[in-house]
Amino acid sequence: MLAVSRLQHRFGSGPDAPTAIGDVSFEVRAGELVCIVGPSGCGKSTLLRTVAGLLSPTGGEVVLHGERVTGVSEDLAVVFQDYSRSLYPWLSVAGNVEFPLRTRLGKAERRARVAEALGMVGLGGQGGKRPWQLSGGMQQRVSIARALAYRPALMLMDEPFASLDAQTRADLEDLLLRVRAEHRTTILLVTHDIDESVYLSDRVLVLSKSPATVLKTLDVDLPVERDQVVTRGSAEFVRLRTEVAKLVHS
Repeated sequence: MLAVSRLQHRFGSGPDAPTAIGDVSFEVRAGELVCIVGPSGCGKSTLLRTVAGLLSPTGGEVVLHGERVTGVSEDLAVVFQDYSRSLYPWLSVAGNVEFPLRTRLGKAERRARVAEALGMVGLGGQGGKRPWQLSGGMQQRVSIARALAYRPALMLMDEPFASLDAQTRADLEDLLLRVRAEHRTTILLVTHDIDESVYLSDRVLVLSKSPATVLKTLDVDLPVERDQVVTRGSAEFVRLRTEVAKLVHS
């Protein structure tokens, strides 16, 4: 579904312009959940924004469904870390979820999609509230519901759970796994949390220090059904997270 080839990005021009992405190539198959990890400041978020078309690469290309990405594609949705700045405070929860659909669907279908998406993330009775009336975890659920209602071919997530407490984070990780299983959503997720990357993904893409290159891609051979206690306590989980940690800190 997604092919990233020899991708590079520099901020500015000239010999002293900082390079965030050195040379990155990878692919994501339809229905996969792939996590990107790497040292702090290595260019993970820059890479995701370039894949999304929010930044133009200075080298290489991003191809989605066989078509080169030259701007923000209508076939993807992005969930950012800062949920409080991603939601419109003057709109209701339902209004925020509905907003991207206004130019695509009629009113009846929009409302049906909003109700379905809010139900999927456990916010079925919260549509009339404003985002600021909800907890941080619930606001991030609204952001996820908005992406799901859009029904993108590809969902990009930039450290979506980083600013949440441990229990809310675990709940949303499991929500993401359920959504992915039920709807075969293709997801590319950036995280700085090594354990999270192993728990969630089919494959982990490990980046080097800035300027980013791909150090290694690891297949995650864990059961499809995952549990926060059982899975994280398994020998294979420990082996994988140790290998990822060694790569990140090497």
